[in-house]
Amino acid sequence: MRAAVLHETGQGELEVVDDVEPAGFGPGKVRVRIRATGLCHSDLSAMNGTLPQPAPFVPGHEGAGEVLEVGDGVTHVRAGDRVLVCWLPACNTCPSCRRGQRHLCLTGFMNAGTANFRRTTGGTDVFGFAGTGTFAEEAVFDAPCAVPIPDDVPFEIAALIGCGVTTGLGAAFNTARVEAGSSVAVLGCGGVGISAIQGARACGAARIVAVDPVASRRAAALRFGASEAVAPDGLAEAKRRLTGDEGFDYVFEVVGRSATARTAYETTRRGGTLCVVGAGAMDDQLQFNMFELFFDEKRILPSLYGGGDVLRSYDRAVALWRAGRIDLEPLITHRVGLGEINDAIDQMRTGEALRTSISL
Repeated sequence: MRAAVLHETGQGELEVVDDVEPAGFGPGKVRVRIRATGLCHSDLSAMNGTLPQPAPFVPGHEGAGEVLEVGDGVTHVRAGDRVLVCWLPACNTCPSCRRGQRHLCLTGFMNAGTANFRRTTGGTDVFGFAGTGTFAEEAVFDAPCAVPIPDDVPFEIAALIGCGVTTGLGAAFNTARVEAGSSVAVLGCGGVGISAIQGARACGAARIVAVDPVASRRAAALRFGASEAVAPDGLAEAKRRLTGDEGFDYVFEVVGRSATARTAYETTRRGGTLCVVGAGAMDDQLQFNMFELFFDEKRILPSLYGGGDVLRSYDRAVALWRAGRIDLEPLITHRVGLGEINDAIDQMRTGEALRTSISL
C-alpha cells in the first residue's frame, strides 16, 4: 500500500512509497482503511524534531476511516464500522485515568515507540506518529484508538474532530472555562486557533480578538466569530483600546513558542487566564519572575488535547456541529491526494492553509 514516510528527522519532505504494510495486528488491535486525514502543524513539528518521535515514521494523527478487521478481545467496533482515530487513547486503569484526567494517560505516548508499519522491500520497521500514522492507506492501531462515529459525520469532518477541533474547543470549554461576557485574545489562528475562537464564541465571550501575522488567517478568524483581527504589531493597541490597557480576561497561546507565550502573559489582565495550547520544543524556555507570579495572580493553564475526556469532547463537537453552533467544513481550505502531500506541507508552513484534508 501507499504511505508517506519521513526517513530522518529534520528532512523537509516526505517520500510517498508503495511498499509499506501495516504491522502488529493481533489481539486488542484494529486495522483501519484511512479515508481522510488532516495535516496538523504537530506533524511538521515531529518532522523537524520539535516534538520527539522516532524515525523513520509515517506522520499523521488526525484521521478517519473504516474498520477492516478487529483482533481478539475487541468488542466496541467491528469490520465495516466508521471510526475516527484517537491519537491519545485512555487505558482507563492508570492513576491519571482513575482521577478522571484521561487526557493525561501516557498509553498513547508509549505507543509512539512501537513500529506499526513495515517496508516490504528490505523489511525495515517504520513507526507511526504518536502511535498512529494516518498518512497511509491502512494502519493498525490499539483498539481504543478507533472511536465509532455517526453515519452523518463525513470522514473529513471526523478527522478534524480527532485532533484540531477537539484541542481548540476543549481549551475554551474544559481548560480555560471561558465565561459569558468576557474578553478573549487568541494568538495563532490556524486550525486549532480558529477552533479556540469558535469555542470562546460558543461560551458567550463578548469580544474575541484574533492575532496572526498572516492576512488570510486574520480574515478567516473574522468569518469564524472573532470580533476583530490584528497582526501581532497591532495587539498592544487593541489591548489599550478594548481593555483600557488592563488586559484580556482570557488569552490563548496557540503557537507553541516562548516569545509568543510571554506576549500572551503580558496581554492577560491581572487575575486573568493564560491558556497555553501550542505544542513547543523541550529546549524553548519560558521565564517569569517570582514577583510577577505572586503579584499579578494570573492563572497559567496548559491545555493538552483540549484538557478533558476526549470521547466526551468528540460527542460535544458533533452535537455543536449538528446544531450549527460551530462551523467545520470551511476549516478545510485545501484538499489534496497523498501524492500532493509535500505541496500541502509548504502551504502549512507559509500559513496559507488552515487545515488541509488528504484523501486516501
